[in-house]
Amino acid sequence: MNRVKILGLSAVLATAATLAGVTQLKAAQALIEVDESTFDCITDMTPVRGFFVDNLLGDLEATLAVANSETGGTWPTGSLVQLVPTEVMIKQPAGTSPETNDWEFFELEVSAEGSSIVTRGFTDVVNRFGGNCLDCHKLAEPQWDMICEQNHGCAPIPLSREMLVGIQQNDPRCNRPD
Repeated sequence: MNRVKILGLSAVLATAATLAGVTQLKAAQALIEVDESTFDCITDMTPVRGFFVDNLLGDLEATLAVANSETGGTWPTGSLVQLVPTEVMIKQPAGTSPETNDWEFFELEVSAEGSSIVTRGFTDVVNRFGGNCLDCHKLAEPQWDMICEQNHGCAPIPLSREMLVGIQQNDPRCNRPD
């Protein structure tokens, strides 16, 4: 009789493990697919107060509603936010990464040939200047959903508005007239 109980417990544990694996697999399948071709000329996206946005799932209207809100909000899944050509945030499905409010961070290498992903992730992406993306973005007040702008609670970046515009305008992926 003890053997039956042990086998029964093993079967329950095996079933639970299988269900957990299926749940993890479904969560992984729910991630928005991102590769080098996802990233293009920064200035081809929609400008909002000095940064650029898009929505990889086609819901640009919902992304812009939060981006333009004076009181903040939760950015919709698929939102892509970019201040400079080499750094990107993408909002993944709810529950993907509670620590980052489901934002996935990307560090890119960009050239006239396109983009390559140097690193990507949720809590451990470090930019070319040695800063961890999450360390800065988690300072944003909750209503801003980890988006750093002036007066959102984040530490200021050491670039003037003019410097940022110059960096954005010189994205090598953008087509420039001869």
